[in-house]
Amino acid sequence: MFLADVVGTVVSPVQIPALDGRTLLLLRPVTPDGRPTAKTRIGIDRAGAGFGDRVLVLDEGNGGRQILGDPKAPVKTIIVGVVDFVEAAGDLPYLYDHRDAPALQPLPAR
Repeated sequence: MFLADVVGTVVSPVQIPALDGRTLLLLRPVTPDGRPTAKTRIGIDRAGAGFGDRVLVLDEGNGGRQILGDPKAPVKTIIVGVVDFVEAAGDLPYLYDHRDAPALQPLPAR
């Protein structure tokens, strides 16, 4: 499992049946205090997360298939929770404040 910030949404008009009707989000893995740690990746949202949220991500195939209830689904990265705060050694390196949430940017005109 790892922490990540939701940095975007993913739209895929053609996908495998196991993903039909599921929300895909672009994730940037972070440390507890918010420093990026790895390349972005795509995760299936099961927690109702959105742009700007810090989330808890399960990155293991068998657990992901159990959460989706499909033993043959070719999945790995699943968002399982939205993080309100992180406590480490009595410190709060992350504390969600809705006033700091990023505003959604409009899509560019086509």
